[in-house]
Amino acid sequence: MSVSIIIPTWNEASCLGRTLSSLQTLNPPPQEVVVVDGGSTDDTVAIARTYSDRLPLTVMQAPTPGRSVQMNLGARAAQGDVLCFLHADTLVPDDLVDLLQGTLLNPAIACGGFISLMTGPVSIRWGISLHNALKTYYAPLLFRPHLFFARGLRLLFGDQVMFCRRADFFACGGFDPALPIMEEADLCLKLCRRGRIRQINRVVQSSDRRVAAWGALKANAIYLMIGLLWGLGVSATTLKRFYEEVR
Repeated sequence: MSVSIIIPTWNEASCLGRTLSSLQTLNPPPQEVVVVDGGSTDDTVAIARTYSDRLPLTVMQAPTPGRSVQMNLGARAAQGDVLCFLHADTLVPDDLVDLLQGTLLNPAIACGGFISLMTGPVSIRWGISLHNALKTYYAPLLFRPHLFFARGLRLLFGDQVMFCRRADFFACGGFDPALPIMEEADLCLKLCRRGRIRQINRVVQSSDRRVAAWGALKANAIYLMIGLLWGLGVSATTLKRFYEEVR
């Protein structure tokens, strides 16, 4: 199965180069990397284009901003059998392609993701990282127990590097473009009807910039509140008001 990596960007000049550099070390390499920009006002697009001769890279501009819109656009342009959605501030293991292919060789699995370690320039946010890993299990157990037990539902989030088969992605309608937040969790609800969702026992590293900006206490409170309110049916548009951008 060939693999396409899709990276939605918006003002990611501070971290995109590091992420793209790490993708050069993937063994085996992906079929392609698709960067979909949402209207950056910094050097994000220029930085991405400097990697065009080092990676099988395509840089696209989304007609409107929004991560769901950008990822859907990238998915439509991608040619791979497997779609991997990677945030611009996240580093992946160099055997990423093998891990994706090996996981999805099991026809009972429709989607997968990783354990995300939230890292900063000095230390790892161990407490928040542990909570996020556990949330993959307890959130669906609390709010969708019938799907948890019957369908193997797990809720994955953006920094967990979500991946699935291209065919399954389009069969369930992809990301909901109306959702400004929780779009990955919403996709999990749709994909679990096509197979189980697995958090594989490998680590990716994501930036702790949001926690650094908010403070650990505020960040944990917001993460917990958004998860609980979403599970109770509060709209993603309302929840987005509590999830301010830090770039």
